[in-house]
Amino acid sequence: MSASPEVRFEGFADIFYAYDFSKPTAGYRQPFLYNHNRHNEFNLNLGLLRATVEHGRYRGALALQVGTYASDNYAAEDEVMRHVFEANAGIALDKQAKIWLDAGIMGSHIGFESAISTDNLTLSRSLLAENSPYFLSGAKLTFNPTPTWTLAALVVNGWQRIRRLPGNSLPSFGTQVNYAPHDNLTLNWSTFIGTDDPDATRRMRYFNNVYGQFGLGKRTTLIAGFDIGIQQQHKGSRRYHTWYSPALITRYKIHDMWAVAARAEHYSDQNEVIISAPAGESSFRATGLSANVDYSPAPNILCRLEGRWLKGQHNIFEIETGSTDSNFTLLSSIALRLSR
Repeated sequence: MSASPEVRFEGFADIFYAYDFSKPTAGYRQPFLYNHNRHNEFNLNLGLLRATVEHGRYRGALALQVGTYASDNYAAEDEVMRHVFEANAGIALDKQAKIWLDAGIMGSHIGFESAISTDNLTLSRSLLAENSPYFLSGAKLTFNPTPTWTLAALVVNGWQRIRRLPGNSLPSFGTQVNYAPHDNLTLNWSTFIGTDDPDATRRMRYFNNVYGQFGLGKRTTLIAGFDIGIQQQHKGSRRYHTWYSPALITRYKIHDMWAVAARAEHYSDQNEVIISAPAGESSFRATGLSANVDYSPAPNILCRLEGRWLKGQHNIFEIETGSTDSNFTLLSSIALRLSR
């Protein structure tokens, strides 16, 4: 093992323009979206400065953020903490560095999409990703019995929370099983067990995320994912409300500079556990299709254009005069990523 740690610095900026043909009020797009969520204006979705340290016996990361993603997705946190994208440290618990304990604010173990847009096959995030945790705060124990298997167990402050919900004394828990025998195959199962309520009204939540990522030849990537969760109808209840979301995404790399991608998705939350429907509607159900074109003139820059159509079972999308059952958006982005 190296006696000297490897220190890296990274910068990222994602500038976007979106036009939502529903023309929602106040310049925001839809309340269940947390990325690129401004209508008819140029803005910064995510600006990020990150420093990481890697050593055979310890590791850590600190990343600070600005942008509409930080404003929207961290709205429940103290104002100063909204600028913390990541802050964690970890140590190896064995000589072979197969067991690690990390603690702090970290990326979620749930899902296949990141808040960093260039990590994803499509520009916008799926409904599945937007409405499950992007980040968690707590401790994570990771075990790599072989190079192909990763097992993890987590104790966290709650469902996408840095600060524990006031009045809640119960920690939440998570698990992850990841199998990646080679670059063209990843299979993952992640869970969350906990609550997002204070003790007085505690409803237990149980959530599963499964996905497979497949490399089909040298140019095509396919991701199939499925989320399903249940939550008690009320404290102590033996009855549960259920929500679920499947998503299918494929990307084809035409050559080094050009790629195209498409996505089909569905989200069903009939009891509004995660997504609240507009006034007058009693459930949220939506199906979506999207397609995007990527252009990368250099390895550290990515230009993207996406069209996204969502169709609801009811009038669940905000418009100037109320709500409607369909939504179409054109979204564009230029993202720059630098590291040294």
